Amino acid sequence: MNDFANLVAIVTGGASGIGAATARLLQDRGAHVAVLDRDVSGAPDGVMALACDVTNSNEVDAAIAATVHRFEGIDIVVNNAGIGAAGDVSQNDDAEWAHVLDVNVTGMARVSRAALPHLRRSDHAVIVNTCSAAAFIGIKQRALYSASKGAVLGLTLAMAADHVTEGIRVNAVAPGTADTPWVGRLLEAADDPAAAAEALKARQPLGRLVSAEEVAEAIASLASPRAAATTGAILRVDGGMASLRF
Repeated sequence: MNDFANLVAIVTGGASGIGAATARLLQDRGAHVAVLDRDVSGAPDGVMALACDVTNSNEVDAAIAATVHRFEGIDIVVNNAGIGAAGDVSQNDDAEWAHVLDVNVTGMARVSRAALPHLRRSDHAVIVNTCSAAAFIGIKQRALYSASKGAVLGLTLAMAADHVTEGIRVNAVAPGTADTPWVGRLLEAADDPAAAAEALKARQPLGRLVSAEEVAEAIASLASPRAAATTGAILRVDGGMASLRF
C-alpha cells in the first residue's frame, strides 16, 4: 500500500512502542516521517529523528520548523507522546498531576498548535490523538492517568469541531492495555510481575495484550486519505475491554 505517498507525517513519542510502530508503518506506506521524542535512539531507520520534549514550546516549535524545512509541509500529526501514573486520587501530588497533564494533554495542544498553519495548506490534513480505554471505563489505581485520557477524548472532539470547515480531520485511537515498554516497566515494579501480567491479560476479553502494531494499523486507517469522511471518531483498539462483558 502506498496511500501515504509523498505525505509528511509527524509522530510524537515515535521512538518506542506505539509511536515507533506507527512511524514504521507510515513510512512503509509511502510517508515522509519525522519522529519527535525526548530520546530518539530507538527511532526507526529512515525517519527524521528530532529530540523534542512536548512540554517545551520552544522545542516543539523548532521541531515543527525543522520538519517543514526538510519536507516542505506537514499533512499528518500523530499526537502519541504520553506518560503514565499509578495510584488513586490521594497518591499523586500536585506536581505529578501538573506534569502528567502537561505531557498527555497540553503537549498535544502545543504540537497541534504549531502544526496548524501547515496543516491548513494540506489537501489531506489530519490529526490522530492517542487516547485510551481508560477514558471510557473506571480502572483501579489509574485516577490521574484516566483523567488525562478523558481530557484527550474531549480535546479530540472539540478540535474536530473547530477545524472541520478548514478541511482538517481530527480523530483518536483508544487502546486497551498494550504490550509497550511503559507497561513493561509497570509490571517490573509490581510485587509479583508474573501475576500482574496475567491480571492485565485477564481483564481484556481477547485474553491478551494489544500489540503496538495493531494500534499503529488503527492510527494509519484514521490518518489515510482513504478515510477522508472520518472525523471526530474515536477508534477503540482494546480487545473489547471497554465494551464487552463475558
